[in-house]
Amino acid sequence: MHWIHLTDEDQLQKIIVRSQEKPQVIFKYRSHCQVSETILQRLHRGCCPEHIDFHFLDSIAYNNISQKLSEIFHVSQQSPQIIVIKDGEPIFEETSSEVSLEEIVEQVSVSV
Repeated sequence: MHWIHLTDEDQLQKIIVRSQEKPQVIFKYRSHCQVSETILQRLHRGCCPEHIDFHFLDSIAYNNISQKLSEIFHVSQQSPQIIVIKDGEPIFEETSSEVSLEEIVEQVSVSV
């Protein structure tokens, strides 16, 4: 799994623009959280689809970006959290520990 690390608020605008070309997945990770770690390990076991970009946000270290993300996309601020952005809008949001790469790919396919 290749992660693009979110470390700057300016990257959020780039995600919006890039989502016009291909879906963007943001994984909000909380350190020292077993659920976050479980999801991360589950995502690492899968094969990264080339038609989707995956972004990793440490919601503790970059809380300002986490807050801005919630404001821009009008999603709750939770962690761990998966948000799928397509055409500049969130098309899927999940906070369950059961989220999987297969579910993300399915949600992207449904929105086509």
